[in-house]
Amino acid sequence: MKKVDYNIYSTLLNTYQNYVDAETLWSKFWGSSDDPQITVEDYCEQTRKELIDTINRVPFDSEAADKGKAFNEVIDCLIEHRQSNKMEIVSDKNTDTIKVNFNNRTFYFPLTFCVEFSKRYDWGICQHYTSAELLTSFGTVKLYGFTDVIIPNKIIDIKVTGKYEAFKFRDSWQHKVYPYCLEQEGYVLDSFRYDVVVFGKDAPKVYEEDYTYVPERDIPELIEVCEGFINFLNVYKSEITDLKIFNNH
Repeated sequence: MKKVDYNIYSTLLNTYQNYVDAETLWSKFWGSSDDPQITVEDYCEQTRKELIDTINRVPFDSEAADKGKAFNEVIDCLIEHRQSNKMEIVSDKNTDTIKVNFNNRTFYFPLTFCVEFSKRYDWGICQHYTSAELLTSFGTVKLYGFTDVIIPNKIIDIKVTGKYEAFKFRDSWQHKVYPYCLEQEGYVLDSFRYDVVVFGKDAPKVYEEDYTYVPERDIPELIEVCEGFINFLNVYKSEITDLKIFNNH
């Protein structure tokens, strides 16, 4: 076994990708505005600071993130026919609601919808931890993370959002990291799907994004993004306080 030089979890690469794409994202949201809320320079610095905070595991408060965690836990409990030990979940058939108390917030989800949605994953494996080593020019990276659900021949990542546009998660890294890690562990799962649940004013809607893992294409891309991220780590090493990422903890 090679010495691991860096520990990088899959969703951290998404935050790094936001930093890399900062100017493009700024143009998308504010480029056509005569009076943008933030300058492109300030937005780039904001994404840099968010990445540093994520590396350092600085606590942050996000209602959207909490709602996603609450919904995922509801679905996990329905798949595994169990009660939650992470948050208070109460279902009410009379009002067709599931009430979740989590992190000092309360969320309501339609009971019938949640039950039907969970049936997509009958006999699925929830929150499977996977990891694998990846050799780069900077040393060995340990990639790791938790898959939301694994069903026969497919990895599922459940997303919750208030608005959806086609291929919203195309630049995310889960659909490359998780199949790579599972392949290194001996599981051949080259089919990956984001199941995107939109909770808006109307009834919930579900969208699907399907991706296929191709090692010859995706492994070089994983190496490239990891090497770019490691370059970032080296440049801003003085600001990094959580040394787990350098496998020094």
